[in-house]
Amino acid sequence: TAAMVGNFAAGGAAINALAGAAGLDLRVIALDLDRPTADFTIAAAMDETECLAALAAGAAVVEPGLHLLVVGEMGIGNSTAAAALCARSYGGSPAQWAGPGTGVDAGGIARKVAVVERALAFHADAPDTPFEILRRLGGREIAGVAGAVLEARRLRIPVVLDGFISCAALAPLAAAVPAITDHCLAGHCSAEPGHIRLLEHLGLDPLLSLGMRLGEGSGAALAVSVIRAALATHNGMATFAQAGVADGL
Repeated sequence: TAAMVGNFAAGGAAINALAGAAGLDLRVIALDLDRPTADFTIAAAMDETECLAALAAGAAVVEPGLHLLVVGEMGIGNSTAAAALCARSYGGSPAQWAGPGTGVDAGGIARKVAVVERALAFHADAPDTPFEILRRLGGREIAGVAGAVLEARRLRIPVVLDGFISCAALAPLAAAVPAITDHCLAGHCSAEPGHIRLLEHLGLDPLLSLGMRLGEGSGAALAVSVIRAALATHNGMATFAQAGVADGL
């Protein structure tokens, strides 16, 4: 994770190229990369203070006056945490939520399912509040996304969500308050099998479906070009009346 975040900061990752192509101002927020979260099969991933700090770090990035917030994340192995968040928030078996991530084989998926099963069993008696679910089963980068999206909602800034992990950051909140995603667009539907199921729960239709599984905010960055095109058409295209086109056509 630290190496990948370093590559973002150095400008050498796919998201750097895609953000530049889409005209986006890319900001990389490193969240305690030298201090891993706890093993969530035997403890809460974060204590209350750690989770609040990650939420606040995400919120701090969102400045008043932004036209659009595009969120992405980087965390090696975090599709497992995302699967656990979704299973706890929306039900269903871990096998319905855990997928290949960046491309693990069937054995790897089986291990992910087993990890999620152990985590859900360990936290079975924990409170069902969004904060408790997030801090017990999420990671700092996931909490950071949640904090940014919540702050954007407070400031009335629209949001473009990336893939499975970015959307899973909202699962505990959206399960409790479905309208929490009313200011959000799903940039794309990734190749992770649980993503389409999650988007259905969130009530979001993806702008793109290209079989992507890179993460980093890459699918959301690509979707921004579609959003720009839609705005240009809406703002610049003449109506039939303005163009002198007969109503009968």
